[in-house]
Amino acid sequence: MSERIFLSSPHMSDEGYEQEYVKEAFDTNWIAPLGENVNKFEEELAEKVGSTSAAALSSGTAAIHLALKAAGVEKDDIVFCPTLTFSATANPIIYQNATPVFIDSDYKTWNMCPKRLKEAFEKYPNVKAVIVVHLYGLSADMDEIQALCEKHDVALIEDAAESLGTYYKGQHTGTFGDYGIFSFNGNKIITSSGGGMLVSDNEERVQKTRFWATQSRDPARHYQHSELGYNYRMSNISAGIGRGQLKILNERVEKKRYIFNYYKNALQDLKGFQFMPENEWDKPNFWLTCMTLNGDVTPIQIMDALEKENIESRPVWKPMHMQPFFKEYDVIGGKVAEELFEKGICLPSDTKMTKEDLLRTVEVIKKVLNN
Repeated sequence: MSERIFLSSPHMSDEGYEQEYVKEAFDTNWIAPLGENVNKFEEELAEKVGSTSAAALSSGTAAIHLALKAAGVEKDDIVFCPTLTFSATANPIIYQNATPVFIDSDYKTWNMCPKRLKEAFEKYPNVKAVIVVHLYGLSADMDEIQALCEKHDVALIEDAAESLGTYYKGQHTGTFGDYGIFSFNGNKIITSSGGGMLVSDNEERVQKTRFWATQSRDPARHYQHSELGYNYRMSNISAGIGRGQLKILNERVEKKRYIFNYYKNALQDLKGFQFMPENEWDKPNFWLTCMTLNGDVTPIQIMDALEKENIESRPVWKPMHMQPFFKEYDVIGGKVAEELFEKGICLPSDTKMTKEDLLRTVEVIKKVLNN
């Protein structure tokens, strides 16, 4: 059996930056949450994306949860959320005992459709917050979405878990809304083994999220808690890995874009499929290269053929309104997301892939499409 080709796996720096920061944490005995690496990772990430402040947390999910809390989302409040996303985007809405309303995608971006969002505002004028996702590193149409949120005076939260390094009209995704969310899970473009970051230009709110994330411990000698708290802070070890990874973010983005263009050039003469959209105002990180099939070949056929060659691939996210847990909640539209799920496939986009790995993958895809 040939060596496994992964969809997107952790990729440490050749220079060993991560080990240097982790060693420093061990040498100073700052192992638990808080410490120099946590503080510096917050500062360096905020500076990298152009945000005022950041809070390093245990996961991107935790960051979304605290962003909703910071936005004042409470029991029975309505939150708009894309239906085409991973469940981690929607789950924190339930954590707050709020009600998600799912919004369909558009073909232009694969992300939240501004027209459907406008319909949602007309149907639910008392919405409390909007979560927008930059799926697979593709930017949503932020001008229209942001304008609608401002018009209705609603908090905007950007789930940029998959889009660190992506630009919308020259500005980092994750920095348009009131709160931006990044993830450093093992499969993301950079990783801290696990973890996330909340960014915002509202430094007071970020400080409040740090307070909640540290069990809401009041500044007293004894343990006193006046608010509900959470164990959401990132460890100093994980932050050290993240700091090292941040140094090579640009390299990882370049490789992801190289992988996308390799697939595009290698498969351009074949019919029956279409790659994820590209827009002139969007500079994606192409976290995962995805395509939709519009002929007789199905995603399952390609995924099965790749798996036989020990190559990992995956379907596009199953829409939230099709998930058993969320089926009771309203969806505005839904047909576009359903079609992208039915016809979409995520190709291996691991930054450790060699030209030989890419060629091997392309040959399998060609064989299936040609047959």
